[in-house]
Amino acid sequence: MNTTDLEALRFVIAHELAESPVTPLQLARHLEISGASTSKLLDRLTASGHLARAPHPHDGRSRIVVATEHAHAQVRERLRGMHERMLEIAHDVPPSARTAAICFLDAMAEQLETEAAPERLTPPAP
Repeated sequence: MNTTDLEALRFVIAHELAESPVTPLQLARHLEISGASTSKLLDRLTASGHLARAPHPHDGRSRIVVATEHAHAQVRERLRGMHERMLEIAHDVPPSARTAAICFLDAMAEQLETEAAPERLTPPAP
């Protein structure tokens, strides 16, 4: 499974948790890949048992992409170690500093959300 596959799974799972179904077009836009590449990605992840295509719950003409239980289990397995290390780091923050750390992180997150997306990097002119 490559990084695009993992990002696709992460995106679909995050949208499922938010009860916001993902269409193939939304996935293509998020991954910044073509419709043909998205179709190949969906075929591959469907064949491997990670994703399934289903009727859109609100638009009978459209389809959505859903993560299977197998995908949920694999993502949890792959991220478990990182999440455990993150929890250990959080527990190492002294209780007296936690409020300040939370305020700092909230302010940083708010600033990042208000910033415009940076322009794409381009190669230097020859």
